[in-house]
Amino acid sequence: MEGQNQNMKILCLHGFRTSGKFLQKQISKWDPSLFLHHFQMDFPDGLFSAGGKSDIEGIFPPPYFEWFQFNKEFTEYTNLEECISHLCQYITHNGPFHGLLGFSQGATLGALLLGYKAQGKVLKEHPPFKMFVSISGSKFREPSICEVAYKDKINVKSVHFIGAKDWLKLPSEDLATAFHDPLIIRHPQGHTVPHLGTYLNARFCFAFSYTVLDSYF
Repeated sequence: MEGQNQNMKILCLHGFRTSGKFLQKQISKWDPSLFLHHFQMDFPDGLFSAGGKSDIEGIFPPPYFEWFQFNKEFTEYTNLEECISHLCQYITHNGPFHGLLGFSQGATLGALLLGYKAQGKVLKEHPPFKMFVSISGSKFREPSICEVAYKDKINVKSVHFIGAKDWLKLPSEDLATAFHDPLIIRHPQGHTVPHLGTYLNARFCFAFSYTVLDSYF
């Protein structure tokens, strides 16, 4: 079992106009023993270079990337199919992956992949994903996407971090409803990977056990 744990991989998808290295820094504020003793964390960069100003300029060095582009209402998407194809190839060549973790755009994209896979649209040869961690994720809004990705409850163990001051609070809650028996962890912060105090760390340890231990069997 110990050797199996060390071989399990988590694909970590960063937020809009940031980078894999930035997401790695974001989750480094969590207790590393939660991940390092169980998983290999893979932090790829988005397919496209940032097409505009990044919110982390001056906070974290470039380059910055984005997975796809979208309009203000988040109802129209550019390069989404190319992004999905790229990620499926990446997963096939570098997997198999035990689960997905994502922040913001990365969480939204990760949930889409899980929904598409459940409906047989992508990654047909890849083993079922066992866990998903969403931080400030949301659903896509284009009806033709929703009718496929969220047609049925996604039967993957999931943990959803939702911030009280996050501008995506309500969309994050809506995303959680797309999953079967989601575990929600609420925090008082905004659109960020939250710092885990004693209470939240205990909650996340429980959630982590909920997703990891159950997924072994």
